[in-house]
Amino acid sequence: MAKFAILLISTAIALSGCGTIVRHFPSQGDSASVVMEKMGRPTAVYPEDGGQLLEYATGPMGEYTWMAHIGPDGRLSRFEQVLTGAKFATIKIDHATKDDVLRTIGHPAEVSYLTLRDYEVWSYRYLENDVWYSMMNVMFDRGGIVRMMQNGPDPRYQDRDDKFH
Repeated sequence: MAKFAILLISTAIALSGCGTIVRHFPSQGDSASVVMEKMGRPTAVYPEDGGQLLEYATGPMGEYTWMAHIGPDGRLSRFEQVLTGAKFATIKIDHATKDDVLRTIGHPAEVSYLTLRDYEVWSYRYLENDVWYSMMNVMFDRGGIVRMMQNGPDPRYQDRDDKFH
């Protein structure tokens, strides 16, 4: 029995590394090519003030999206994890567009539609305060303007036996 337990634990430890991407984060001043060497191919690229913004999303199941701000000189000026409460707070309700949201927090993990409100909903998984598995929902009207934002627990981690679920 003890050998089986050791084998089981060893297998679990060995498998826990499978599929894990080891990232070496870029440093301020790195060239765009060095950023891509370290981070891989971006999930999206946006023009930004004569430079570019490289998106590195880990969705649909991940809780992180990194943005690499490349200046007009082709060098990294800022690198940040954007799925945070502070970054969500910069999205202005009744003003921000879909393009603004993409450039602020990247592509959503899920897209759905609320028929009753006539809203398209972009959902982002994130670690609220680096602790709680949460989901931020950004709701757009037909014109693509943010009309509402709402966060709550990530349904993937809700107890299925909970009578309040």
